[in-house]
Amino acid sequence: MEKTKKENTKKKQMTDKDKKMLNIAFNILAIFCIAIFCIALTPRTLQNDTFYTIKVGQGIREYGIDGQDHFSFIDLPYTYPHWLYDVIMSIIFDFLGGWTALYVSTIVLSCALGILLYFTLKKVTKNSLVSFIIALGQMYLMGNYIAARAQLVTFVLFVLTVLFIEKFLESGKKRYAVGQIIIPILIANLHSAVWPFYFVLFMPYVGEYIIRIIIDAHIIHNIYKWVINLRIKRLNQILKKANKEDVTKYQSQIARLTKLQEENNAKFETILAKRTEKRKRPFKLKIEKIDRVKWLILIMFICIFTGLITPIGDMPYTYTLKIMEGNTTASISEHLPLTLIDSKSTLFCLTLVIAILIFTDSKIRLRDLFFLAGLTFLALMSRRQVSMLVLFGGIVFARIITELIEKYDKKGTKEVMNFMTSTIGEVLTILFIFSISYFVFIPNQNQPYVDTSSYPVEAAKWIKENLDYKNIRMFNEYNYGSYLLFEDIPVFIDSRCDLYTPEFNGEKGEDGKYVGQDIFSDFMNISSIATYYDTKFDEYDITHVMTKTNTKLNMLLSRDDGYKKIYKDDDFIIYERVLDE
Repeated sequence: MEKTKKENTKKKQMTDKDKKMLNIAFNILAIFCIAIFCIALTPRTLQNDTFYTIKVGQGIREYGIDGQDHFSFIDLPYTYPHWLYDVIMSIIFDFLGGWTALYVSTIVLSCALGILLYFTLKKVTKNSLVSFIIALGQMYLMGNYIAARAQLVTFVLFVLTVLFIEKFLESGKKRYAVGQIIIPILIANLHSAVWPFYFVLFMPYVGEYIIRIIIDAHIIHNIYKWVINLRIKRLNQILKKANKEDVTKYQSQIARLTKLQEENNAKFETILAKRTEKRKRPFKLKIEKIDRVKWLILIMFICIFTGLITPIGDMPYTYTLKIMEGNTTASISEHLPLTLIDSKSTLFCLTLVIAILIFTDSKIRLRDLFFLAGLTFLALMSRRQVSMLVLFGGIVFARIITELIEKYDKKGTKEVMNFMTSTIGEVLTILFIFSISYFVFIPNQNQPYVDTSSYPVEAAKWIKENLDYKNIRMFNEYNYGSYLLFEDIPVFIDSRCDLYTPEFNGEKGEDGKYVGQDIFSDFMNISSIATYYDTKFDEYDITHVMTKTNTKLNMLLSRDDGYKKIYKDDDFIIYERVLDE
């Protein structure tokens, strides 16, 4: 008997050891494959924000955070919303290898995001295989958002936040609470524009906790019980002072109320028992109460003050509000509302989740429903929020899929994992990922770091060789202003949209509206020929105009004797403004 027990214990220990080794082997395989895929996914061609990021970082290193813009020929204040990221990127560019170093840094962050997604999904689902597949899918959908921009760092920090929240709720360890407090400090300095979104990540957990508390409080039953007790107490007080002929009447009323209360309590106990039983097997919606969420609320409250730990003042608190009050969100592509038919991948994923919930007996946690509904709403409001829907909606999807798989095939994923971690399985898995990565990488392999059809590379060289470029006042367009700025050519406007709106460069008047220079609106009106360009050029004392060859403005300037064409290539044209003597 004793020998049999020892054999069973040894067998169990061996099983646990085998599980641990399988887990380690699969983690190594998953990390390697995700890294390969993320490397292939990372584009070489830089986006316009990267150019001003480098110059702003260099400016901070030279001038400090002085609250003044040094790159537009219009005198403007500047708030440096992602000053720390700008400084880091400028150091990488200046001392570690220029464009190639930036490309490598983007690859590192892309890999970090993919690997963190895998471990976060694994923490949530407890299923390595599903986590691996979903993480790859999420990274593929995130392809358009992988760039040398501050948003990529914040994606990593946001995913890390969810991982810390899940680990804290499970273990209660203080280090995860400390991590949650450090992250918003980093965000406030790396990308203050998205600092408020950090708190959105807490809302589903807090919302579910509060709703469960309200449900468990049994408010209606307790109010009813309180009213009856109050009435009985009042009748007892009256009974003490009542006449003998009224005693029977009051006693019967008290007895009736007491019986009513007993019947109500009995009904409530029955309902409570049925509800408890139903919660074990909910129809669709699971509402959980995790006691550690109350500490999560305290952490969130502490984090509200982390926005003050930055040299840019109240920017983490006010940036989003000012952007929403301005007019840039109606004109910049990434801020426009999402049309689902134009984003087929988003439409497909949402349809798939809804179909699974409707046509299977899958359950969804209330906090996951909050996540999914809230992020879908944000994505429909602004295209840039699709990235958040992919990141955190993917976590919800992974949890639903895992529960569905485990219900119908508990051993299925373990058998697949065993095969994948065998010698043949590892070779086949790596070959498969390499094949996918190769086809993803093909469009990126011959890309230049700077796209000459989008940015005036040759035109900028010509300007610096032929014009007194430090002293000209040249009108340029929004999308390539950052490249001109990078080449030390003073700009009319660039992709720092906040800098060129009165909400950021002006002051709020008595009527609640901001008074300042609305350069962004002037640019939009000039470009769309909604205003007479020459009048605005007089206002800004413009001496030269650069525009793309296929614009309405170029069509008019080419016929205007007041403008002399001095440079032209396939994509850009420069005019000198000829003023009447």
